Amino acid sequence: MDFLINLLTGESVAHSVLILSLVVALGLALGSLRVFGVSLGVAGVLFAGIFFGHFQMTIDPHVMEFIREFGLILFVYTIGLQVGPGIVDSLRRDGLFLNMMAVVIVLGGVLLTVGLSHIGHVPWPVAIGMFSGATTNTPSLAAAQQAFKEIPAIAEEAGKMSGLGYAIAYPFGVIGIILTMILVRFIFRINPSREAEIHKDFHHQNAPVLNSVDLRIENKNLNGLPVKKIPAIEESGVVVSRVSHAGKIQVALPNTRVYVGDIIHLVGPKEKLDELEMIIGSRSDVDLRVIKSDVTAQRVIVTRHAIVGKTVEEINATGRYGVTLTRLSRSEVEFAVTPDTKIHFADTLVVVGEEDSIKKFAGDMGNSPKDLDHPQLIPVFVGIALGVILGSWPIYFPAMPAPVKLGLAGGPLIVAIVLSRIGHIGRLVWYMPTSANFMLRHLGIALFLACVGLRSGGPFLKTLLEGQGFLWMGYAALITLIPILLVGLFARLRYQLNYMTICGLLAGSMTDPPALAFANSLATSSAPSIAYTTVYPLVMILRIVSVQVLVFCFH
Repeated sequence: MDFLINLLTGESVAHSVLILSLVVALGLALGSLRVFGVSLGVAGVLFAGIFFGHFQMTIDPHVMEFIREFGLILFVYTIGLQVGPGIVDSLRRDGLFLNMMAVVIVLGGVLLTVGLSHIGHVPWPVAIGMFSGATTNTPSLAAAQQAFKEIPAIAEEAGKMSGLGYAIAYPFGVIGIILTMILVRFIFRINPSREAEIHKDFHHQNAPVLNSVDLRIENKNLNGLPVKKIPAIEESGVVVSRVSHAGKIQVALPNTRVYVGDIIHLVGPKEKLDELEMIIGSRSDVDLRVIKSDVTAQRVIVTRHAIVGKTVEEINATGRYGVTLTRLSRSEVEFAVTPDTKIHFADTLVVVGEEDSIKKFAGDMGNSPKDLDHPQLIPVFVGIALGVILGSWPIYFPAMPAPVKLGLAGGPLIVAIVLSRIGHIGRLVWYMPTSANFMLRHLGIALFLACVGLRSGGPFLKTLLEGQGFLWMGYAALITLIPILLVGLFARLRYQLNYMTICGLLAGSMTDPPALAFANSLATSSAPSIAYTTVYPLVMILRIVSVQVLVFCFH
């Protein structure tokens, strides 16, 4: 057994891999344990690392530094790829309001941190770590530790103490958000299931959900007109996919002529279909989709790089293939296609036409589901490289002793959001399968937390039991509770914001997945996830920048 002892206590590569593997495995097992329906999740890795670090079962500091930073980059970069495509859409309607509330929560936490650190004489590095832990925001801790490196005299010690403050504050950071959700629910006597139904009804009333209808042409003014000349058809966003003339069904092309008595199948938003019904004629009992004919509909996945970035007009599906595009699905959202709609990698097109024509069209689009399962590594590393460059770019502010940098947390996050919005540059496509994104994100955050725990494990128990650890934990609880409780009560009392949306807002403003999971468990609703995604990018960036400003202003 001597070899095993040497493996656990040595300094080899095998030793580092073994320790990290044990920390992550045990930490995830700890995080999966539920107490009153709440679990630590991946944060359990932090405490497993602290345990190993306390007993001096750690790894080489230089190796630890690399693994910690690379894990952080993987985590924030994959988050950016996930939220980037929907960030603009999520800001519509009440997105601005939700982000304003989230900004108030962030700034409230900053002010409380400054005040409590002075009143309670908390060492500044510990206070910054408490701010990150109390708001369950790991990238802000990483950004703070990056900023401390710009102050060589205190860099090493400040890094350890900030990690210590984070570990002390984190447990109640998770619990405090959930307690706030419960308290808001109790104060206003809220039924989560009822709130979920209200949100669902509101969403269906306002969302441009696609419907389809078969109309019989009764307007004599339309007799003999081509489909493209039907009044209001082009500007309505409605697509005519099939025409039944003299009992024969054919693909509806722009120049296909229609006559009184014909039946046409239309796809588009319900309100637009209702408007066209008044122009064209009455609804038909015949459903052209179920009648056997040479015309069929199929789903085609865009996987060919040459197509990505082109518009529907440029593809010219009608002129080249004799087919009609009726719908497009992207990120689980379906909408009608227009001539200026840009095609992204992994888009799913609903194509109507004859089978041979669709087959030819599908071949030119790629239509290879297997290609979606293979992550493209060149764009990933190009994006990470650009993120590191952006994160290292110094930003100078007046009266600041050193330039502010987005760091290895902020740079890759912003670049990933921008690139995922762009979609592609030439043959570089910023698409990552959901399973690959999930795997890399959790691997990255697990490695980062393992290294933070190993680094902070030595003084953790001593500080908690012999020093002011419990007092600091109380201060951190105030940083967690006060901003989110005030905003939650205000949003409900003043604006009657949906409770499920409030839960997503609170979880997103603290960038806390366990709290989001708790909110989702209250009722079946997409509202928490929508609100979480809406505020997450801005909050993440704001927390990363704010801790660096705190480091340089008050060190």
